[in-house]
Amino acid sequence: MSKAARQKAILDVLRKGPVSSQEDLQRAVSRLGFAVGQATLSRDIREMGLVKGGHGYTLPEAGQGPTLMPPSVFRLVQDFLLEIREAQNLLVLKTKVGSAQPVAAGLDAETWPEILGTIAGDDTVLVISSDAKSARRLAIRIREMLER
Repeated sequence: MSKAARQKAILDVLRKGPVSSQEDLQRAVSRLGFAVGQATLSRDIREMGLVKGGHGYTLPEAGQGPTLMPPSVFRLVQDFLLEIREAQNLLVLKTKVGSAQPVAAGLDAETWPEILGTIAGDDTVLVISSDAKSARRLAIRIREMLER
């Protein structure tokens, strides 16, 4: 799994509240499907500028150091997307190996009305729309990103 996806999982855990220790954070991230060692987790904590206080690890407040901004969906599409296939109300997005999850997370973060949900494998994202017209609009939007 990619570093960006792993760090997004860490953010998701910490958005729910403080985590008392690195071991607890490691377990929480593991439950989300990310096997992460202590050294990698320590590096992520440092890079993300996480704060350890009386209640454990938290996200930094504004102005308190680095914050992790997930890559924009535009950048993810530009960097990782290889192909778009339309199938009725579905889009099948082929990505570089190991890149499907960050692309799906980026699409989910956009909260575009055409997207009901995404499912990511290793190199494929299934994007579910409510109807074929919505899927077509979304495919056009994503293809325009590829052409820039």
